[in-house]
Parts: sequence; structure tokens; C-alpha cells
Amino acid sequence: MGALDLNFVRSQFPAFAEPTLQDQAFFENAGGSYTCQQVIDRLTRFYHQRKVQPYGPYAASALGGAEMDEARARLAALMGVDTDELSFGPSTTQNTYVLAQAFRQMLQPGEAIVVTNQDHEANTGPWRRLSEAGIEIREWQIDPETGRLNPDDLANLLDENVRLVCFPHCSNVVGEINPVVEITALAHAAGAFVCVDGVSYAPHGLPDLGSMGPDIYLFSAYKTYGPHQGIMVIRRALGQMLPNQGHYFNADVLYKRFTPAGPDHAQVAACAGMADYIDALAAHHGITGDAVARGQGVHDMMRAHEVAVLQPLMTYLASKNSIRVLGPRAAHLRAPTVAIDARQPAAPLAQKLAARGIMAGGGDFYAVRALQAHGIYPEQGVLRLSFVHYTSADEVAKLITALDDIL
Repeated sequence: MGALDLNFVRSQFPAFAEPTLQDQAFFENAGGSYTCQQVIDRLTRFYHQRKVQPYGPYAASALGGAEMDEARARLAALMGVDTDELSFGPSTTQNTYVLAQAFRQMLQPGEAIVVTNQDHEANTGPWRRLSEAGIEIREWQIDPETGRLNPDDLANLLDENVRLVCFPHCSNVVGEINPVVEITALAHAAGAFVCVDGVSYAPHGLPDLGSMGPDIYLFSAYKTYGPHQGIMVIRRALGQMLPNQGHYFNADVLYKRFTPAGPDHAQVAACAGMADYIDALAAHHGITGDAVARGQGVHDMMRAHEVAVLQPLMTYLASKNSIRVLGPRAAHLRAPTVAIDARQPAAPLAQKLAARGIMAGGGDFYAVRALQAHGIYPEQGVLRLSFVHYTSADEVAKLITALDDIL
């Protein structure tokens, strides 16, 4: 596999040609990525030509519905799942809330759900609230020094009462890539289903869910170069078992069972642009094969670039005794989402970086429990530096220079 052609990549994102963003290095991608041209083109076309009720008998309506179906089919194919196992919702937070209500109806008092304190609150809060219905909540806790989730600790929590295990593919502050296949196998062996929050991982390459095995995988399109939609994969066996949360007459349609409110039609259609972008990268770099092979080839190429660009930053941060970096120091073990405990309020540090042309954030990033487990006051927060495959080595060098000024 050849190296990522960064010039080609950046040519696919209008933000890099936007005059107001020149000389600005974007390091808050974990909060939302730039949008690729393919998504913008599809969204513009839909609003210009298809902005009618879809799936009707007239041309504009039929074309609009076909584009929505195309988005679902192509994204599902890239991740190795059936088309109707993928659905859209207004956000991952909302999708998780709807799922929690379905599990609340299915589970009995005394049955248990495992959650972590490594998560963004969106993938822990809705499940924790089920304790009000008599469902036991067990917390799989991180190591307070490393931020790591140890699978051995999970094994000690599992028994015949555990029905669901919820954890992140990677945390939005710890950054370590959790072993989804291993954890899923542990949970399944104990008779539990698995829900993976992929919001912080999917921007670094869509996973091959068909081979990884989780029953639920959630991520956000606006962090994977698309519009503000939540994308949810529920494998068929679980999706048909859970109580329907949609209209009763849609109960037999898997992708409608957990979308009680209709998603934004134009944004769903525009999500096909995410698949256009992945296929454009594959074609440009000579990656061939079926959809899964193309998706995984692009995934691996993105990750290789990110690891190479991230390691100099990790090496630099390791030289600073005045700070603590959450998660692994080795770039290949983590996503390029780096949270720094500077032992001072983080928001002013982000402001200082902004004055130096670095777009980053400071705060708790809805990972309050993870920060508290590290002994960090959420009010102080962390300085978070996050990037994706379109980030250049020169931008990381500019970041390091700016950090040297403010730390």
C-alpha cells in the first residue's frame, strides 16, 4: 500500500481553499471534521432538486428516496453489514437514548448492564438511567494512571445476569484503541450483547463490523466528513429481538424500528457522499476489491498516515514534565486525539493557541467521568488536540511550536 497522497486528500475538502481558514491549523476534529466536497455536492443537489417528500411516484420524489437508499446501502457495504442493519438518526446521543428505551422494555429487574467510566456521557448516561427501572448497572473502571480498560476487569464483572456491555471503540479523551474483537468475544461468551460507541474512532477509518462482531455500533456522520446525522448499525438478531420504537406499521422494517422521528432526508442522502469520498481515495491510490476491501484499504492508509504524523507530537509531549498526557504515548496504540492535563484551566490555553493559528479546544468534552477517574477536575478540563488523515506534518510542527510557547 502506497503512502497517502495528502495533496489529493486536501483537494477534496473545500475548507482548505477557504480564505477565512488560511493559516489556521485545525486540531479540534474530534468535535467535528471538515466536510468533503462530495457530501456538499449531494446536499446542495438535494436541496435544489429533491426537496420534496421522498418515495413518491413523481421524479423528484423518487430520486430523493433513491439517494437516501443509496447512502444506507453503500455505507453498510463498506462496513460489511446488511443494508437494513444500518439506520440514521438526528445524532448518536439520540440514537443511544432510543436504544436504551428499547432495552428498558426488554430487560427484567435484576438483569445487568456494564458501562465504563471511559466513555463520552452519550454512551453511558442513557444506560445508567435504566437503574430507575430496577436494572443493575455495573461500572467497568479505567486504570486511573493509564486510562486503560483492562479486559480482565470486565471478565470479573460478567455473569449470567449481564445482558449488555457498552464501551467505546476509543475514548474522546483517553484515545487508546480498545480491542473490540476481544471484548466482544468475552461478552458474547457470557451471553451478553455488545454496544460500541465508535464516534471517536470512525473518523480514522470505517471499521469492518462484519468481522469484528459487535451487536450495535454507533458513530456520527459530522465527524466522518459528512452532515450532522447519527449512524447506527444494529445486527439483525438483536434488532428483531428488541421492542419496536418506531411506528407500529414499520415494525417489520429493521432500519425503521429505532428511528421514532424521521431523520433529515437531505442529510441522509448526502451521507452517500461519505462513500463517494472513500471510493475516490481508493481509486486514486489503486485500492481495489469489493466494498469492504476498499473500505479497509482506505482505513489502513488513513491510520498509517495518522500514526506517522502523530508520533512527533507524542515524543514532544513526553519531554514536558509539567503536563500529563492521557492514554498511551505510542502513536500506533491510539487515535490522534490527545488530551493534556496541564494542571491549569484548559480553556485559556486553547485561547492562546487560537491566537497562534491553532484551532483546538479546552474543557471536559462530555467525558466528565473519565477526567474524574484521572483525578482531573472537570472545571479545569484538558487541552484536547485532535486531527485526522488530512492533517499534515507541517501543521503538527506548527502545533508543537505553539505548544512550546504556551506550556
